[in-house]
Amino acid sequence: MTENVVVLGTGYAGTGTVKSLQSMVGNDVEITWISDVDYHLVLHESHRAIRDPDVRSDITFPVDQIADQSTRFIQDEVVDLDVDEQVVELAESDNVEYDYVLIGLGTKTAYYGIPGLEEHSLTLKSLHDALEINQAITKASQEATQDEPAQVIIGGAGLSGIQTAGEIAEFRDIHRAPIEIHLVEALEEIFPGNESEVQQTLRDLLQDAGVQIHTDNPITEAKEDVIEFDEGKPLKHDVLVWTGGITGRDALNDADLENEHNRVDVKSNFQTDDSHVFAIGDSAIIDQGDQIAPPTAQAAWQAAEVAGENIARAIENRPLKTWEFENKGTVISVGEKAVAHGVKPAFGVSLPVNTFGGTPAKHLKKLIAARWIADITSWNEARKSWPSL
Repeated sequence: MTENVVVLGTGYAGTGTVKSLQSMVGNDVEITWISDVDYHLVLHESHRAIRDPDVRSDITFPVDQIADQSTRFIQDEVVDLDVDEQVVELAESDNVEYDYVLIGLGTKTAYYGIPGLEEHSLTLKSLHDALEINQAITKASQEATQDEPAQVIIGGAGLSGIQTAGEIAEFRDIHRAPIEIHLVEALEEIFPGNESEVQQTLRDLLQDAGVQIHTDNPITEAKEDVIEFDEGKPLKHDVLVWTGGITGRDALNDADLENEHNRVDVKSNFQTDDSHVFAIGDSAIIDQGDQIAPPTAQAAWQAAEVAGENIARAIENRPLKTWEFENKGTVISVGEKAVAHGVKPAFGVSLPVNTFGGTPAKHLKKLIAARWIADITSWNEARKSWPSL
């Protein structure tokens, strides 16, 4: 009997799982891939399009470059998952039945109940978002002068906020645009939760790029042209970008699955409390014993290969594999520069430092993206994308 496997989402989780499944299952398994866009976006490089929209062709890859001919693709929005009937409900297309489904829908931006923030801010969760930020800073800079520069505020100094600030600084320098950039973080230091060494290195790069950093002061309200703080003076803005947190997709609102803020609880084998439903990536809260796997591209890449194999094992009634996240380090770009931290040594060779920058860090970040592109398409595609990464 033919088994129907449905994969939701074209992010790292969905794309990686489709690639894994295609190599794991035979002709007795039909794969249906569903997403609201017909391409995969290398999301951790999407900030590049803030500076230069033309890079979009180097960081997006059509699904037909990734999917086998036997894999059916449906471009539509997932609006509900009925686990009792084993049906995926779509906005415009017919419902899709499944024997097994993999949730890889990613997340949306969380606003933490801060008044006015959703109404008055831009986000960075998609290619469209990056292009919208580019348009906004272009317009604001054209209406500004050197005496009265455009005020651009980035809320949240995690990975996305830091990289967004760096790209806007590059845009400013390339176009000699009258822009002042403010990076705002509620906690005591940028890149929260990380070691002081990498925090200070990133702070130095941002300040060298002319980014003004404001920490330890939460935003209490966002208005059309100003943000208010818990303490201190308000900051005026012409453009406000919010990168401060994540929450689950609305499509999982009514799904009868254990979840927290629409992010599905899963075991370390990626199964939910329903044995026919798997989840990975940002959509999932993956049990790792005394902690959970981070909602990062790196974790999604690692998980996808095992998730695809586990679905194949479930179909064959074989035991599922458990997965444990391996932190291989972090590489962060600040415009044309980059910082690498906690990178695992290759081939058993120890690295002399835990945090480093310069050309090695910059090329390492490019290589990480290129490796992913090669895995889902080919090394020739990765080579063509290299200059934009």
